Amino acid sequence: MKDVATKTAGGKAVRDKVKSPQATSDQTDSAPQRLKFDSDKGASRSTWIAALLVIAIVGWMGSGFIFPSADEGDVTQREPLKPVAVAVTQSVAETVTQFYRAEGQALPDRDTMLRAETSGDIAEVLVKKGQDVEAGAVIARFDPTNNEADTNRAAEELARAQREFDNASKLLERGIATADRVAQARAALASARAQVTAAEQAAKALTITAPFAGRIETLDLDAGEFVQSGANVGRLVDISPLTVAIQVPQQSLTLLSVGQPANVNFIIGEKREGTVTFIGTSAASETRTFLAEVEVANDDFAIPAGISAEVVIPTGEAVAHFLAPSIVSLDAEGTLGIKTVNAENKVEFFPVKVVRAQIDGIWVTGLPEITDVITVGQGFVSAGEVVAPSAAEPKQ
Repeated sequence: MKDVATKTAGGKAVRDKVKSPQATSDQTDSAPQRLKFDSDKGASRSTWIAALLVIAIVGWMGSGFIFPSADEGDVTQREPLKPVAVAVTQSVAETVTQFYRAEGQALPDRDTMLRAETSGDIAEVLVKKGQDVEAGAVIARFDPTNNEADTNRAAEELARAQREFDNASKLLERGIATADRVAQARAALASARAQVTAAEQAAKALTITAPFAGRIETLDLDAGEFVQSGANVGRLVDISPLTVAIQVPQQSLTLLSVGQPANVNFIIGEKREGTVTFIGTSAASETRTFLAEVEVANDDFAIPAGISAEVVIPTGEAVAHFLAPSIVSLDAEGTLGIKTVNAENKVEFFPVKVVRAQIDGIWVTGLPEITDVITVGQGFVSAGEVVAPSAAEPKQ
């Protein structure tokens, strides 16, 4: 084993012992060798590269403040914007009829319940449900047996009371009877006459008749059935003419008056002309609407009661323009209006009011009698802006 002096990377001398090959081999098998780490000369190179990259990025970002773009001086030299191109169509005002429209329901002219005026057994029923009857037609009859007995009894009582009254009167003339007896006989006679009258009225009540012409809507009555006095036995409906009831809002009440003509379109396809016959003077508390009625002829009974109907009532005339709904605009305050182009090619905004609506367009008021309406591009221009108008292509 020999001592050998060596130098490290730092320049210090380190003395190592050099062992013989045989000794080295023996120690390798007995103990592990210690690892050594020396510093790398290129370890600090990456730090300098990162610093140079940061300096380059900061310099590039700040170059815009030191050397401004050459295009900034050319902003004031750009050409002015051209006017927006729009399509216009000349519109001429026309006289149009205004209408009030409302949904209503067809009601029968008269509708009543048939009631029994006496008690007894039904002897016969002369009509059927759904049958048309005239005023005074017999619906059913009661068994008259009891009434005939009551009538005969009342007649006999009347005859007896009449004889007693006659005898008392004669005896009074002779001075045998007193005035009190005559008065009693007179009262008995009056009572007997009342019984006869009641029997006659009861005889009339044995027949159930129709109070007016109409159709038997319901009939709950069979022969041999016992019916109590006052019981409902059927329903009679008169649908000629029909009454169409509508509800009119407060703001439209002044547009209607009694006697106005009306067109009524029923849901079953029937169309009839009618007349306003009633306008209410008290609003419903729930809806604040007024009841109005339109009378419609229904002599053929083709229109049943209870179906829905649309009522169209002419309310006057107005001078208006017919336009497409798509060209209507809103200003900054939300006002509905139309944009037009004047003689100086400037946009003008006119508030309008829709007076009539149809499937293919609307009628509006508030525009000059003749005006150029913007039909294409109205959403890209404002009032007062100069535009480049051109005639709109006609629709095919």
